[in-house]
Amino acid sequence: MGTENFRQLAAYNHWANLRLYGAALELPEEAYRRSTGVFFGSLHGTLNHLLLTDRIWLKRLTGTGEHPDRLDAILHDDRRDLLRARIAEDARLNELVESYTGADLMEPIAYQTTSGKPYRQPRQDILLHLFNHQTHHRGQAHACCSILTGSEPPSLDLLAFQRGVPAPNLG
Repeated sequence: MGTENFRQLAAYNHWANLRLYGAALELPEEAYRRSTGVFFGSLHGTLNHLLLTDRIWLKRLTGTGEHPDRLDAILHDDRRDLLRARIAEDARLNELVESYTGADLMEPIAYQTTSGKPYRQPRQDILLHLFNHQTHHRGQAHACCSILTGSEPPSLDLLAFQRGVPAPNLG
């Protein structure tokens, strides 16, 4: 994959997050926090996990930023604060991806997992994982919205992004 592919994935990631948060903000508080059986329990738990893991990977890629060591930590209890943090992290990720050259993508990055196990992988493999992980858990969050409302949440399809379907203005 080249730099343009990763730039598109970073832009898509932000778009999909805004669409998902738009749906999350419409839910009553109790529903937003209700356990639906997904891995991180609720929509709230899943959205916090996504922010947390992006922070972990961005710290590994840049050496800067903070994150807790638990993958189920709640970074923000208030969903509006969580949204603001999500928007900031998406901007940080977009800026980072924009700065990469093809050679940067091939560069191996050394890091440790949250359990301390060392790894070394090309930056492009880390980015592929980061975006794939986002899609995986956004799918769970999307299912939460469907379960909680009984209706179809907004589409998060990459094709919808590519076709110019707008994201809500949540800023």
